[in-house]
Amino acid sequence: MIILGVDPGSRATGYGVIDTVPVARMLGGGVIRPATGAPLAERLRDIHEGLTAAIAEFNPEVMVVERVFNARNPHSALVLGHARGVALLAGAQAGLVPCEYTAREIKMAVTGTGAAGKEQVRFMVMRLLRLTTEPPLDLSDALAAALAHQGRQRAGAAG
Repeated sequence: MIILGVDPGSRATGYGVIDTVPVARMLGGGVIRPATGAPLAERLRDIHEGLTAAIAEFNPEVMVVERVFNARNPHSALVLGHARGVALLAGAQAGLVPCEYTAREIKMAVTGTGAAGKEQVRFMVMRLLRLTTEPPLDLSDALAAALAHQGRQRAGAAG
């Protein structure tokens, strides 16, 4: 199964693609970084175009988007909600029904603790996918989302 994980953000949106057969391996990914200081509408367009291109390139079967429960302030939460909405739109336009997990659920699935830091998540993503170079944090968070879904699917199949 090919899974696209997305870590949404208006300034940096990470996306990572894994194939789970026969074992989990990274197919690709990156970080979409809209121009600094660009109006929100332009940043959202860039995110949409980047994710649409990734979906076309990798043809995932599943899209996993991090669900946000809190943000530092109401404005940040609103802007992050816009970025999530654009990610969900890109998936819906490609016929993907997104799965959503909280950051805590993703961290728990990948590291065994919901309070893990970003560096600990990256460390485990590197081990689980046998990566030899450190990915950017936004990319490792997206890969972690994809791995969390793989784990959920495996647990469901075993249960």
